Amino acid sequence: MSSQIIPVEPFDYVVFGGNGDLAERKLLPALYHRDHDGQIPDASRIIGASRSEISDEDYRAFARRAIEKHVDAADMHQSSIDRFLSRLHYRKVDARAEEGWDELRALLDEAGEDCVRAFYLAVGPSLFADFARKIGERGLSSANMRLVVEKPVGRDLKSACELNRIIADHFTEEQVFRIDHYLGKETVQNLMVLRFANALYEPIWNSAHIDHVQITVAESVGLEGRAGYYDKSGALRDMVQNHIVQLMCLVALEPPAALDADALRDEKLKVLRALRPIDALNVESRTVRGQYKAGASDGSAVKSYLDDLGNGESTTETFVAIKAEINNWRWAGVPFYLRTGKRLSERMSEIVVTFRPIPHSIFAGAAGNIVQNQLVMRLQPNEGVKQWLMIKDPGPGGMRLRHVPLDMSFAESFRVRNPDAYERLLMDVIRGNQTLFMRRDEVEAAWNWIDPILEAWEEKGMKPQGYTAGTWGPSSGVALIERDGRTWHEPD
Repeated sequence: MSSQIIPVEPFDYVVFGGNGDLAERKLLPALYHRDHDGQIPDASRIIGASRSEISDEDYRAFARRAIEKHVDAADMHQSSIDRFLSRLHYRKVDARAEEGWDELRALLDEAGEDCVRAFYLAVGPSLFADFARKIGERGLSSANMRLVVEKPVGRDLKSACELNRIIADHFTEEQVFRIDHYLGKETVQNLMVLRFANALYEPIWNSAHIDHVQITVAESVGLEGRAGYYDKSGALRDMVQNHIVQLMCLVALEPPAALDADALRDEKLKVLRALRPIDALNVESRTVRGQYKAGASDGSAVKSYLDDLGNGESTTETFVAIKAEINNWRWAGVPFYLRTGKRLSERMSEIVVTFRPIPHSIFAGAAGNIVQNQLVMRLQPNEGVKQWLMIKDPGPGGMRLRHVPLDMSFAESFRVRNPDAYERLLMDVIRGNQTLFMRRDEVEAAWNWIDPILEAWEEKGMKPQGYTAGTWGPSSGVALIERDGRTWHEPD
């Protein structure tokens, strides 16, 4: 089975931070895949921009190395690589200086006003506002342009509002694409299809039938060269405020009137505004902070966070667990357990919806325990969906019950390469489709829920609890869910 390729309009993609880590690992490989699959028109160009003094040929050599390192050998074809590299250009610019901007504008003007212009801010968050100003003030904008802003949008509500204000001074909201790559993952989009394209789930997608929801985003790696950023951010800002909160919204939202950007984002906003506040009154019972100590990962000894950081004083959390609640009719009394961390037992992201137990069992105790049904959506690795059910164990000899999954692995079911989330999102930017991107009021509503947690941690002096690298976090993270008579889902 082959996936359908829908071409887009000719475009110029300007990647600020074009020779940085994000461009190397994700953006250039994703654009190469789209070009290799025939989705990118011949007239399109990709323009790297940064403070480095390099030539077009140097930049093409950088892109070639990125493709060779991050693209599977089966997807590398010399003719496709040569065609892709021919699209690449480079201009030296500085967000806080004047040189280079006229040269970049001249290059863009060669394509004319009708060409889609996309500006991707693959730079540190401290430079977002500077680049937004420069694009607007130096005449790079056009009627057919888009601005892509990486997360995090701000580090608290005040800074997010200020950044959004500066962006709004130069661009309309319809031109701004606040990207969260988790929303581009195949399983996340299948969540909407499962709910709204099947008669099976939506009638039982409520507190009468669902016991609780778990969302886990676990990483087995440590800082991976991000020490400077991460220590100023921590797990709550880095993962919960955007990725995990967005996933929670998609699980919990009401059916939108249509699958268009504003209809979907209106419903996500309602979820964010219905979240029960977590503050100094309940933060100790509803949140857990952790920080990894020395241990083992993938069979190798690893350092503690403080040793990785080279700073024996940091109180930045590398693990967070939260018991969240949504105060509306659909979800009243249904806890959402959120968990994320670095140096955990394995790399894994999943959403687990656990349904309520049956009200009465007709089976004898010898048949075995009846386990609650679960819908497990695996985001990474090995994207797929499993519906766990009770069945009879085959064979004679009486009634024996087994808990087994109806398993749909996307790779096995569709026999196609599973595109990286960035591939879809980069092309959605060119199409002008904002459905999978965050709106300004969404970002601010998420910070409005996160800020009181940060303030309460400070007020209560809640320092991170240590946990051994290679485990599932501090024991208090387990206690958070087990004191409610539940347990974290064990990865398959």
